Amino acid sequence: MNTEQPLALLGGLTPSQFMKRHWQKKPLLVRNAIPGFVPCVNRAELVALAGQEGVESRLIIDSDKGWKMKHGPLAKRSLPPFSQKKWTFLVQGVDLHHDGVHALMQQFRFVPDARLDDLMISYATDGGGVGPHFDSYDVFLLQAHGQRRWRIGRNKDLTLQSGVPLKILQSFEAEEEFVLNPGDMLYLPPKYAHDGIAEGECMTWSIGFRSPPEGELAREILLGLADEAFDGVGDALYRDPQQTAVSQPAAMPAALGDFARQAIVKALKDPHLVDSLLGEYLTEPKANVWFDPADDEPDLSQGVVLDRRTKMMYDDRHIFINGESFRVAGKDARCLRQLADERQLSARHLAPISEAAREALQDWMSAGWLKTL
Repeated sequence: MNTEQPLALLGGLTPSQFMKRHWQKKPLLVRNAIPGFVPCVNRAELVALAGQEGVESRLIIDSDKGWKMKHGPLAKRSLPPFSQKKWTFLVQGVDLHHDGVHALMQQFRFVPDARLDDLMISYATDGGGVGPHFDSYDVFLLQAHGQRRWRIGRNKDLTLQSGVPLKILQSFEAEEEFVLNPGDMLYLPPKYAHDGIAEGECMTWSIGFRSPPEGELAREILLGLADEAFDGVGDALYRDPQQTAVSQPAAMPAALGDFARQAIVKALKDPHLVDSLLGEYLTEPKANVWFDPADDEPDLSQGVVLDRRTKMMYDDRHIFINGESFRVAGKDARCLRQLADERQLSARHLAPISEAAREALQDWMSAGWLKTL
């Protein structure tokens, strides 16, 4: 992607300008971000998705008796009448299930794939919404159908209401207000309070970006280190031939603590191990994602394209794909990085790769991670 090319998607800003001025800093309202936008998913298709096992969905009703929420799968008969006001249902990760939605998400790849999470679609009847709230991640709110009125503000008090099934702010003060029409888009940085209310039937597409907490990253990397330790550290036993007799048997021997610390140092002796484990974690498919193994013999002669569910990234030494890592260099590295960046590779660009890389691609195709271009 040319990061210096002005984009209608960003209101005429280049991706570089947007990232410098707005990303994680301040909102941006873009009128007609996608001119003539017609959603490739209609209400009936969204209802069908919400009823599927393995698709994350929620039904939210704002009634006289308070907020109600139900998790999917949501059968069509379980939804309120579409003539009833003030209810909404949300379907998470629609990009995993629809090629057109996945294609739209590619327009936002001026942000690293490691941050790009998924596209959620929310349908609402007149007056429907989820209450004033904030997200802990960056989000682009693209209006797909109808109108939604957004009120936004920099709330200092992020205290949530108690006794409700949603994370709704206890107090909310709007600083700005906009009505979005189809094709309009609003970017909000993390923790920017917002409240969206449907004006008539409406559908909003939310492109969200993951922001893994420190503790989550530490836990996942340490779990990976624990697995690596069995092979990388060895099985040397603790020895203490100089241990003296003790009168305080419950006291921990200092030498045993040193032995444990040395074991951890050995587990980290590969300076690139943490990078490798991080890449594997960031490309790990979500729990509700599965692939369909190919029935035919893998054929690379026409080029390859990544399945929409495949996550592929790289660093200076590795290629990461769907939770696995591979050391690469030279022509193989150049070709596979191009595949990760462009999500497809022609037969001509595949020609220089080694036999080992070709076998890896064939394995990925057999697993359903790749398809013929």
